[in-house]
Amino acid sequence: MAEKKFYALMPLPYDYDALAPAMSKELLTLHHDKHHAGYVKGLNALLEKLDKARKEGTDLDMKAVAKEYSFHFGGNLLHERFWTNMAPPSKGAGGKPGGKIGTVIDDHFGSFDRFKKEFSAVANSVEGSGWAVLGFCRHTDRPILFQIEKHNVNVNPAMGILLVLDVWEHAYYVDYKNDRAKFVENWWNVVNWPEVEKRLPI
Repeated sequence: MAEKKFYALMPLPYDYDALAPAMSKELLTLHHDKHHAGYVKGLNALLEKLDKARKEGTDLDMKAVAKEYSFHFGGNLLHERFWTNMAPPSKGAGGKPGGKIGTVIDDHFGSFDRFKKEFSAVANSVEGSGWAVLGFCRHTDRPILFQIEKHNVNVNPAMGILLVLDVWEHAYYVDYKNDRAKFVENWWNVVNWPEVEKRLPI
């Protein structure tokens, strides 16, 4: 029988204070070590519960298990994308993208400024907790903007995810209180465009 594997919390690809002033050390520590870690912990608890039930032959509420798994898995995956699609300003993050991703944005949105305006509007209009997403539709070869509610609602399974912005309150409240728009505005200074370009399927 193969060894059973579990999920592990991805370490941040930079120091906790590396994204300041867009995000403080206190904010990143809380977000990564408490909130992201909580989704990983939830995933592993579910796997242990499933292993135990199957070993003992007991029944579980599989509807509830599947729903909870989807929530925690989405939280883990989106946070992994979120951490890697940011980088310290000292490493060249932010600004207008060049290369293939810059060309794709200009071709489909008309300009980077138009794209930035639309993406920011998507982020600021998320109701409650969720994410702003730049995806890529493989059926039409188009970049598409959409929202994900919580971590797992409105996900398009055919849409590759290029760029995400977490707009749950825990992503910004320590630094920005309830000013989500200011958080979104400052986040553009830490976008890691080379990483976003790596995710392009074309």
